[in-house]
Amino acid sequence: MFVDEVVIKVSAGNGGDGCTAFRREKYIALGGPFGGNGGKGADIIFKVDLGLKTLLDLRYNRHIKGLKGSNGLGKNKNGKNAEDVIIKVPQGTVVTDLDTGLILADLTHPNDEVIVAKGGRGGRGNTAFATHSNPAPNFSENGEPGEIRNLKVELKLLADVGFVGMPSVGKSTLISKISKAKPKIAAYHFTTLSPNLGVVKTVDNRVFVAADLPGLIEGASKGEGLGEAFLKHIERTKVIVHILDMSASEGRDPYEDYIIINKELENFDKKLMSKPQIIVANKMDLPNSKENLKRFKEKIHSDEVYEISAINSQGLDNLLIKIADTLDTTNEKPLYEEDNFESHVLYKFEEEKPFEIYKDNDVFVVTGDKIEKLLRMTKFTDEGARRFANKLRHLGVDDELRKRGIVPGDIVRILDFEFEFKD
Repeated sequence: MFVDEVVIKVSAGNGGDGCTAFRREKYIALGGPFGGNGGKGADIIFKVDLGLKTLLDLRYNRHIKGLKGSNGLGKNKNGKNAEDVIIKVPQGTVVTDLDTGLILADLTHPNDEVIVAKGGRGGRGNTAFATHSNPAPNFSENGEPGEIRNLKVELKLLADVGFVGMPSVGKSTLISKISKAKPKIAAYHFTTLSPNLGVVKTVDNRVFVAADLPGLIEGASKGEGLGEAFLKHIERTKVIVHILDMSASEGRDPYEDYIIINKELENFDKKLMSKPQIIVANKMDLPNSKENLKRFKEKIHSDEVYEISAINSQGLDNLLIKIADTLDTTNEKPLYEEDNFESHVLYKFEEEKPFEIYKDNDVFVVTGDKIEKLLRMTKFTDEGARRFANKLRHLGVDDELRKRGIVPGDIVRILDFEFEFKD
């Protein structure tokens, strides 16, 4: 089964918890803190595997989870890092964060890989918090939560040339004649249900990869037929080969087909119209083809139409030479602008108040990634709770709550935890 788009959730591993421990050995008084740090949580990594041609495996694995790092131990023993989760994907895979709309990676090269969700760092043990003023801290941290992302994973085939055209114009027959691809060929529409790739070699020994894309129809860019699902595969191609049934054997006018297909390409992505397009008149062995071709050329005001009969292998060498020549003079353009990638977004400095406060009935609710992460990493011992309160005060939460009218005894909620406000 050819699967070229899935939506999945990835949850990287949490960091291991830090340890609160003290050195207690015979003849050693006041040995001090002795708790180790937690290990790092597992990253979720996507890596290109040249042996894969579909996203089928991800279709049945919609939530990928990484393991938590090991907790720290006494005697200053750090916890073990969790093993990263490596997910193999086909070459040409694009990973997009659904919540931000930004692209995490466009994996187009062998062995490309990207961390799509980072594991949390391990919590610090109490040894890490020792200072001159507090040489024996009685608290440690929980591990940092791992990243959780909702992702769209798309496969956009890597091909030099894309064959487009209405159903039954002969795309599959052509690719079967010029390569070793073995597409299904039959006398009904939408025989081709998934793209077919073929490696093509010209008579002068130049090589390129061609993709036979399922037949388009009017409205394909809006979801009609199979077109919308496969139009994305033409985005990577350098050259478009537009195949027409010049015999009009299906009862359609070749010129109208030509206009409809180009309109669908433009509606899907205007950049497709800037790609070189080679027009191919197929089925020239059938009656009426010559007359139809003459009228077609008059309407498009061009004589540069390549005449072939794919079924009889006529005119194919000249067409392949033209395709190879066009490829040689066409520069490859990046599929996405840099601004579309998460790694190129310029993040502004954190605002003065990296949190929001609102009232839910009589409860003051505090939200914000930084505040929520701080809560999750706090162990609520006496010292840990005091440290958490001091950090909130330092971030300006207390002052903002007072501006909102809070008084001692009111309840403050962060995530699922509720606290009583005290001066």
